[in-house]
Amino acid sequence: MRGFLVMAVVAAMAAVPAFAAERAEADLLIRGATVIDVANGKAISGRAIAVKDSEIVDVGSDAALAHRYSASRTVDASGKFVMPGLWDMHVHFGGGPELIEENKNLLPLYVAHGVTTVRDAAADLAPSVLEWRGQVAAGELLGPTIYTSGPKLEGYKPMWKGTIEVGTPAEVDAALDRLQAMKVDFVKITDNTLKPEIFAYAVKAAKGRGLKTSAHTPFAFTIEQAAEAGLSSVEHLDYLIKAGSPQEAAIGTDYVAGKLSYGEASDRFVDTFDPTYAKATYARLARLGLYVTPTLNMSRILAYLDREDHRGDAALDYIGPGLRKTYEWRVERAAKSTPAQVEARHREYELSVKVLPMLRDAGIPILAGTDAGYLNSFNYPGQGLHDELERYVEAGLTPRQALASATITGPAFLGQSNRFGAIAKGKAADILILDANPLGDIKATRSIHGVVLHGQWLDRGTLDGLLAEAKAKAGKPN
Repeated sequence: MRGFLVMAVVAAMAAVPAFAAERAEADLLIRGATVIDVANGKAISGRAIAVKDSEIVDVGSDAALAHRYSASRTVDASGKFVMPGLWDMHVHFGGGPELIEENKNLLPLYVAHGVTTVRDAAADLAPSVLEWRGQVAAGELLGPTIYTSGPKLEGYKPMWKGTIEVGTPAEVDAALDRLQAMKVDFVKITDNTLKPEIFAYAVKAAKGRGLKTSAHTPFAFTIEQAAEAGLSSVEHLDYLIKAGSPQEAAIGTDYVAGKLSYGEASDRFVDTFDPTYAKATYARLARLGLYVTPTLNMSRILAYLDREDHRGDAALDYIGPGLRKTYEWRVERAAKSTPAQVEARHREYELSVKVLPMLRDAGIPILAGTDAGYLNSFNYPGQGLHDELERYVEAGLTPRQALASATITGPAFLGQSNRFGAIAKGKAADILILDANPLGDIKATRSIHGVVLHGQWLDRGTLDGLLAEAKAKAGKPN
């Protein structure tokens, strides 16, 4: 009888779940959340997320994870919505050495608005941006993860500062050697003074080295020719308007021959845009693997400067005086526009709104990016990405598709899908907790309850503190 009782006790102990005896340790446990599955457009309630170091180590039912983990910090996310951190795939840090500190002060602004990753698309502060990239990665600087092109490639005597000037294949090769030594994340190429044949060589040479490329393309090439050469992404949607014109090549030839100004050529692309032709072209571009960063909100701001006065924007309080000064360049140019030029700006933006869903339907991956930074008037770091997503939904994308452009396609472009883009085990712990469901209303991305940045929990009070500090540094009273 005694032996039977001992065996019964042993059997009972063996039946006790392991988590009752010993729970795994986590740094952070988010409980009671509704997880937003962006890829499938689903909201899954009653979930918990366990975070250790900078990684999501488990996602499951709230009850199961509450028993499975002990955490040094627990966040009650009951009634809240949890999604991956946002990516802004087109930002700029620039304006000269005297504005280095003002640019650095923008980094917390991104975080305070839920932007946990940015792609720097080149300007004139590449050494500083590369330094910040390393400091953020090492946990020495609070800011979003930074992917950067370093200095961009251009031709001789370009209008933009901070570029690497190239005019021969040998110079391109040397420039790519230099960029690879910097460990850049992609290569940015623009066409201000770059010879078309050197542009093509640079794209092909970069691809041959396994480097992604991002560009403003020369009018001498069709967008399809640039994609065939291996271009990875086109920046700004107006280039896709160009691709939708059956006269794209002819207009480009006239521009190169000096028969048309840049503005006249751009207007011709708008005037000759053909939806049927564009649909077929976009399908081919999708098959070639081309991405596009629309920067639609920036286009809207510039298009309607004649109607909208931004001088009272509350967001200006967070921008340093030197950066605000750089805004004047575009404002002054817009003020000198003729009525015909103003109308042309309106028409181009109105066409852009129609083109965006055509790109979606064709299967061209859309990268949410703002163009925020110096020079680009009233397009504010952090806030601008929420504006951009709202423009997408206004144009006809669903909230899920807009969210995907800011959480899934960026990691895919940069080869980081294994680490980003979902609330799932093994993904990076860059997380937003929202007060409302962004699948129902894209404006919900603004209702940020808290942010997990690189595994660290930042509650609403902390985020408000970041905003207050940014305002103080910009020279404005709290």
